[in-house]
Amino acid sequence: MPTNTTVADGNIQDYSALGNLPKWDLSDLYKAEDDPELNKDLDWLRKACSNFAEDYQGKLDKLGAMGLLDAVERYQAIEVVAGKLMSFAGLRYYQLTTDAQRTKFMSDMQDKVTKLTTPLVFYGLEFNRISGDRIASLLSEDSGLARYKPVFDRMRAMKPYQLSDELEKFLHDQSVVGASAWNRLFDETVASLTFQIKGEELPLEAATNKLSDKNRDMREAAAREIARVLKENTSLFARVHNTLAKEKEVEDQWRKMPTPQTGRHLSNHVETEVVQALRDAVVSAYPKLSHRYYSLKAKWMGLEKMQIWDRNAPLPIEDDKLIDWTTAQDMVLSAYSEFAPKMAEIAEQFFTKGWIDAAVKPGKAPGAFAHPTVTTVHPYIMLNYLGKQRDVMTLAHELGHGVHQVLAANQGELLSSTPLTLAETASVFGEMLTFRKLLAATKTQKERKVLLAGKVEDMINTVVRQIAFYDFECKLHAARAEGEMTPAQINQIWMSVQGESLGPIFEFMDGYETFWSYIPHFVHSPFYVYAYAFGDGLVNALYAVYEEGDPEFQSKYFDMLSAGGSKHHKELLAPFGLDASDPAFWDKGLNVISGMIDELEAMED
Repeated sequence: MPTNTTVADGNIQDYSALGNLPKWDLSDLYKAEDDPELNKDLDWLRKACSNFAEDYQGKLDKLGAMGLLDAVERYQAIEVVAGKLMSFAGLRYYQLTTDAQRTKFMSDMQDKVTKLTTPLVFYGLEFNRISGDRIASLLSEDSGLARYKPVFDRMRAMKPYQLSDELEKFLHDQSVVGASAWNRLFDETVASLTFQIKGEELPLEAATNKLSDKNRDMREAAAREIARVLKENTSLFARVHNTLAKEKEVEDQWRKMPTPQTGRHLSNHVETEVVQALRDAVVSAYPKLSHRYYSLKAKWMGLEKMQIWDRNAPLPIEDDKLIDWTTAQDMVLSAYSEFAPKMAEIAEQFFTKGWIDAAVKPGKAPGAFAHPTVTTVHPYIMLNYLGKQRDVMTLAHELGHGVHQVLAANQGELLSSTPLTLAETASVFGEMLTFRKLLAATKTQKERKVLLAGKVEDMINTVVRQIAFYDFECKLHAARAEGEMTPAQINQIWMSVQGESLGPIFEFMDGYETFWSYIPHFVHSPFYVYAYAFGDGLVNALYAVYEEGDPEFQSKYFDMLSAGGSKHHKELLAPFGLDASDPAFWDKGLNVISGMIDELEAMED
C-alpha cells in the first residue's frame, strides 16, 4: 500500500495531497530479524561480556592508566553492539506496535541483551570503589584516559546511591519484567485504542490531530470521544502509573535518593537548584504568558470562555491548506542552510537515505522522536506527518535532534549522549530558524499574526505545559508515597495543574480530567519533561546572542553540538556568555515569549 495512505480498521484516510511520505530503511542496522549479522553480533556480545568479566572483575583497582583505558574502550565496544541490537528491535516495534511478531522479537531481544550484559554489572560498582585520589592520579597520566573524565564523573555521582553488587545484579536482571514490561503494556494499549469521530475510526494520533481542526464541532466531538475512550481505560492506566511510581519509590528508598527527581537530575548532570529556578520562573510567568495569550485568543474566536478543544484551534483567519512533504522539506532545509550550509548538508541525508518514517499508520507509535541508535550507524527520525504547520515545526525539531546526534557521534558511544537539559537545544534552535525564516517571508499583517500566534502556542506548549506536566509528576509521586492512588485522585492532581497553568479563561469539560493517561513521558521517562522548557529557554537566550551578530556564533554552535555529553552545561554555554545557574537567565527566555504576545496585542489596536 502506498505510504501516503493510512488504514484504520478498514477506513481509509487519503493523504495523497501530502506527497510520497518516506519510511525507514533499517538495513543499516540489520536487514531482517533473521539477518546472519544479527546472530553474529549476539554471539560476539556473549563472548565479549564474558571475557570482559573474566579479565577485569575484582581487578579494576589494580589497573594502571593504560589498563583502565583498555577496559573503558572494550566496554564502549560492547555498548555499541548491544545498542545496535536494541535499536533495531525497538525501531521495528514502534513502526507497528500491534504486530505480535515484532512485539515478541523486541521482548526476546531485550531478554537476551539483558542476560548477556549481566556480567558487566560489576564494572560501575567496582569503579566507584576506587579512591578519588587513585582516579585523579590515573587521569593525570598521558594515556588518553582523561577524555573519559565526564563519564567517570557521572558514574561517581551515583556512588552515594550505589547498592551491593548482588542487589545491582538483581535489579539489572529483573528490569525486563519491571518497568520495561509496564512500558510495553502502556505502548500496546495506547496503540490499540480507536476513536469514533464523525463516522471515522481513528488511532490516537489522528484523533488528537482533530483537536486542532478548523471546525469547532469537530474539535468538540474529538475531545469528547477521546475523553470517553480514555475513561474506559483509566483503571488500566492508573495501574501502570501506580506500579511504576511505587517501583521507583522502592528503588529510590534502597538507594537513599532524597527525592523522586534526584535520579533524573543526576542523569541530566544538572543541579537541583537550576531546575527549581526554571520551574519557579515559569510558574511565576503563567499570568503574563498562557493566561494572557489564551484570553487574547478567546477574543479572536469571539468566545467568553475557552473550552479545552479550543486550546490548539487554528485562528479564524488561518487557512487550512495542507503543506505537502516536499514543501516541508524545502522549508526546513533552506532555513538550516541560511544559518549554515553544513547544517543543511547533514539534515539532507535524513531525506535521501531512508532515515525518516513519516506517515500516520494504524499501530504506529504516536508522537515523534529522533533515535540516535549507535555512533557507528546514524539516527532515525519518526514522525506522524499530517501536513499542518505544526507538523513542519515538528520536522524542524526532530531534524535538529538528528543533526545534533550526527555531530556528537564523533565523541564515541560513551561521550556522545547529551544530558536531557541540553538535548533539546538543537531541536528547538532548528524550530526557531525555520520560524524566523517563515516570519521574514510574510507579506501581510494577517500572515504575520498567524505565524506569531502559532509560535507562541508552540512555546507555551513547550514551556508552560511541560512545567505543568513536571508539577503533575512531582505531585503524583508524592501522593503515591502516601498510598495507592485511585483514578479519581490522579485526575484531581491533573486538574489542579491544568487550571493553574492554562488560566481562568478556560472551562474544563467532564472527561478532560483523564487526559494525563495517554502521555508517554510520564511512563517512559519520569521527570523528563522539564528538559523541553530548559531547551526552549536556553535557545531563546542563544538566539538573542545569534541576532546580536557574533561572527563566531556558528562555529561555537557546532562546537557545542559536537561536544555531546563531554562537557557540563556551564562549559558549553560559557563561550556564548550564558549561565543557566543564574535565575535571571530564565527570565530572558520567558521575556522572548512575552514580547511576541506584546506584538500580538499591539495588532489589536
